[in-house]
Amino acid sequence: MGEIIDSKAQQHRRRSIRLKRYDYSQLGAYFVTVCTYLRSRLLGDVLEGAMWLNKSGHIVEACWNDLPDHYAHVQLDAFVIMPNHVHGVIVLTHDEGTDRVNVGAGFKPAPTGPQGTAKRHGLPEIVRAFKTFSSRRIDEWRRMPGAPVWQRNYYEHVVRGEDELNGIRESVHSNPARWLEDRYHPLRREQSG
Repeated sequence: MGEIIDSKAQQHRRRSIRLKRYDYSQLGAYFVTVCTYLRSRLLGDVLEGAMWLNKSGHIVEACWNDLPDHYAHVQLDAFVIMPNHVHGVIVLTHDEGTDRVNVGAGFKPAPTGPQGTAKRHGLPEIVRAFKTFSSRRIDEWRRMPGAPVWQRNYYEHVVRGEDELNGIRESVHSNPARWLEDRYHPLRREQSG
C-alpha cells in the first residue's frame, strides 16, 4: 500500500538551494544575491546608468555596512544595490577579521575555539541577519510592521579564485549601467515569461 502524503504540508516544504554537505562557515569569499519580495522596485531606481537609492535603499546600505560590526570574521567586498535586488561579496576570515583569506580550492574548515567562545556564524546566518535587520528598519520607516521586504531565500556562489573574484567585482560595479539587460529587470522578466 502506498504512503499517503499531505499535499498541504508538501507545498510548504522548503527546498534548499545550498550545496549539500558544504560548510558555509569556511573561510573564503561568497557572492550573494538577495531579491526583494515579488521583485518589487523597493530600493530606488536606475537613471542614466547610475543607481539612485531611496530611503529603503539607504537603510539596506547601512545594514550591509554594519555586518562586520556584528560578525568579527566578516569582511565586505564588492556590493551594489539595484531597484529590486542586491549583489555583494562576503568574505569570511579568521575571527580577528584582519587577515585576507585566499579564495578558491584552498578553503579550510573554520577554526574552532576553546569551549565557551562565541559560535562562528556561517553565511546563511549572516544573510538572514542582514535581511532581518534591514526588514525591521524598512518596515519601521514605512510604518508597515511585518510587511515582507525580501524573498524567502537568496542565491549564493562560492568564489573559486582571484580571477573569478575580479570578474564578479567588475560585474557588480557595472550592474547599474547594464540595468536594462539585467535578469531581474521587470521588463526583461515580462518579455521572457
